[in-house]
Order: sequence, then structure tokens, then C-alpha cells
Amino acid sequence: WEKSLCLAFALTVLFSFAGFAAGCEDIPNHILRLHVLANSDSREDQALKLKVRDRILAESAGMLDGVKTREEAERAVAENLPRLQKAAEDEVRKQGASCPVRAELANLYFTSRRYGDVTLPAGRYDALQVTLGTGKGHNWWCVLFPALCLPAAEAPAELQDVLDRGEMEIVEGKDGEGYILKFKSVELYQQFRGWLQQRFG
Repeated sequence: WEKSLCLAFALTVLFSFAGFAAGCEDIPNHILRLHVLANSDSREDQALKLKVRDRILAESAGMLDGVKTREEAERAVAENLPRLQKAAEDEVRKQGASCPVRAELANLYFTSRRYGDVTLPAGRYDALQVTLGTGKGHNWWCVLFPALCLPAAEAPAELQDVLDRGEMEIVEGKDGEGYILKFKSVELYQQFRGWLQQRFG
């Protein structure tokens, strides 16, 4: 009976946050992320990852000028994928490395991530993913659209252009520690919902 009680308690907690989770679900539809995976965790491969990151950010800055939506940003990136791939390959060569590079648009699951003053909830996001070599090293992520990766970007101001008031309240986490718990609950809720779907179709 103790296991049943624990399960019932866990379900109660999870579903009590279902409304918050629902508020989080639309946020990924407005965001395009950047995900750079290093070949390994060696010092050299991690340094190379950051060099490629900087090159990709420099190349992508101009191509997203005037872009107003995630869909427009994704189209711009898709049209320029060969250019971004070549830029990453060129940077790898410039740094004296020889690992293969793959640049692609992908739909990826991200856990809750904090960026400056905002936190993006867990969920599946479209992303420009750049993989160096095996891609088994620690990764680096940011938000390509809105342009939160750029040093001059101000996260709340940029996000206000694409998120509504309710979504802004979520990513800005007005009640501090309470929102950390809520974001974690969203991850657990999504995992539980995924388990139910796999178990019962």
C-alpha cells in the first residue's frame, strides 16, 4: 500500500502542474535554438566547439535580419545551410583540426535551460544543430531566434516580440524558486505522459 500511496501522491503533484505545463507547450513554437556538439570532452575539442559556435553566430547574424517569426527564421537557416556548413568546416580547418562537420535542422528535446534572466521550459524545439566529429562531447546551446545568443541581445526584450504575456511570465519566472520547481515538474509531467503514450498507445 505504501507504493500505491507514493504513486498517488506523485500523480497528484504532477497533475497539479498540468496547467503550468500546458502554458509551456506553445513556447517552443516561437523559438529556434542553436545546438553545437563537440567531438569529445578533450580540451582541444571543447575549444574547437566554441570557435565553431562563434563562427556560426557571426554567419547567421545577417541572415536573420528582419525576421519576425520562428518559421521565417527556420526558412532563412534552411536556405543557408550549405553556407553554414562550409563556414563551420572552414573554421575547423583554420583551427588545425580535421573532424567532419554536419549542420542540419532538427527537432530536439531540451530539458529546462536558463539563459540570463529567462528560463526556457523543457520540450521539443526546432534547432540548428552543428555536430563536430562524433558529437559525443559536452554540447553548447543558445537561442538563435529571437537573437538571444548575441552579446548585445536583451533576453526579455527580444522574447516580448514573439511570446504573449502569459508565456513571458513563465519564462521570466516571477516567483523565483517556485518556478524552478514548476519547470522540473513540467519535465516529469512530460516524461510521465510519454510513458503513458508508450504503454497504452
